[in-house]
Amino acid sequence: MGENQRESREGGRERPAQRRKKGQGPALASSLSGHLDAKQAATQVARQCLEQLARRGGGGGGGGDACDVAFMFFSRHHVEAARDLIRVVRGELRPRTLVSVSAEAVIGGEAELERQPGVSLLAMSLPGVRTKAFKVEELPGPLIDAENVPEERLRRIGHEAGFDEDHRGTILLADPFSVPVVTMLPVLMRARDVCVAFDPHAQDGNARPRRRTPIFGGMASAAGRAGGNVLALNDSIFTSGGVGVSFSGAMRIDTVLSQGCRPIGQPMVITGGKGQLITHLGGRPVLHVLSELLDSLEEDVKEQVRKGLFLGRAISEYKDRFGRDDFLIRNIVGVEQSMGAIAVGDLLRIGQTVQFHVRDRKTASEDLAMLLDAQQLHDRPAGGVLFTCNGRGTRLFEKPNHDAAMIARAFAPENPAMSAGPMKAKMGREMAPSAAALGEGTEPSETNGPGGPMPLAGFFAAGEIGPIGDEVFLHGQTACLGLFRGAE
Repeated sequence: MGENQRESREGGRERPAQRRKKGQGPALASSLSGHLDAKQAATQVARQCLEQLARRGGGGGGGGDACDVAFMFFSRHHVEAARDLIRVVRGELRPRTLVSVSAEAVIGGEAELERQPGVSLLAMSLPGVRTKAFKVEELPGPLIDAENVPEERLRRIGHEAGFDEDHRGTILLADPFSVPVVTMLPVLMRARDVCVAFDPHAQDGNARPRRRTPIFGGMASAAGRAGGNVLALNDSIFTSGGVGVSFSGAMRIDTVLSQGCRPIGQPMVITGGKGQLITHLGGRPVLHVLSELLDSLEEDVKEQVRKGLFLGRAISEYKDRFGRDDFLIRNIVGVEQSMGAIAVGDLLRIGQTVQFHVRDRKTASEDLAMLLDAQQLHDRPAGGVLFTCNGRGTRLFEKPNHDAAMIARAFAPENPAMSAGPMKAKMGREMAPSAAALGEGTEPSETNGPGGPMPLAGFFAAGEIGPIGDEVFLHGQTACLGLFRGAE
């Protein structure tokens, strides 16, 4: 089967991929609306994305071939109107695959709409890329006990999840009340590794182990109870379960995971404890170790500790030195005085290396900036998707739009002005210029034209899914950014 005739899956049906110009890279578009009326908001974001895709060579003009995949994120204010949102976006944009999820707050361009209505849309035109959408509950199960899943079942899971030899990454969105993500992720990682173990396109002609492809995403956050969230795949709407989209072929997906913590003290080995409890570190009672550490800190660091103390678990035990990216950060949830133990929000074992960490707005900002700087070594992305914790935003930072604005600055074009000042929203609020879907009379060239801000959409999640090293975890208090680039 030729490349232009390869098939992509849409909610269980196979549809032929559209024809594109040879060598054309991915084209992405994003738009954000704060309109109180759901249909108006959906119309605005869909039409803006369609126009942007047309300018970027992704089709458009109402022909129905502009958009391969679209992600729509909408605030809790629009949950009851979810079917209207989906109907409008599918009618206007005509994406081959549409994935939707409800959230506490949404992100678009440089703006983060917190505690107000919002609809954010990311539209993707992907020449030479195959996509496969799947529902988590339809994967061959059960998705638990990763070590004992037979390889045959792992291959079936991988096939249904779109893990093939050209796999480039998977976005996973789930309801936190019905999907056991912590036990599911190890199974998905093993299925990925079984199906995507070697690079068949090595230049020397010999297949070799390849870079592990990312699995990332976020948990629906519009509701604090079971059945209150909404997820959708194309026209199918559900209030439990999860949905994923896998990408294969001519693209590269990089992830940036900012945990926003910095270490204090020294790495130590767990020498006593069980499950979530640690009783001894480095052969000494953990409460003695912690007391000595606190006494040694400067007053400003002690203030950070009072706001929250965290424990980082080393991902790999085979390093002589550890840095920020080497630890999985978990909350210290309490102290068990009778046992002389601390309780951690993770299952730990004797022999693991851990280190205490602190987090504050300054550290979180510096951590994200450092990780974004590292991305400057690569080509400018065609666009990105951001899953940030609902404990960030103005709950953590002094000013709004922190994560989105920092990402926009990091990938700003060199010459054109990023913006021409705030614009009035259609409903009267002031918005960042990249949220131009809100404004009447705004010229497309002012915002997301080819030389304008990088397309970005996302939402505030009730848990973020992202990789550290070769493993994938469910996180809290993090910002997980996926960046889409053309194939190298």
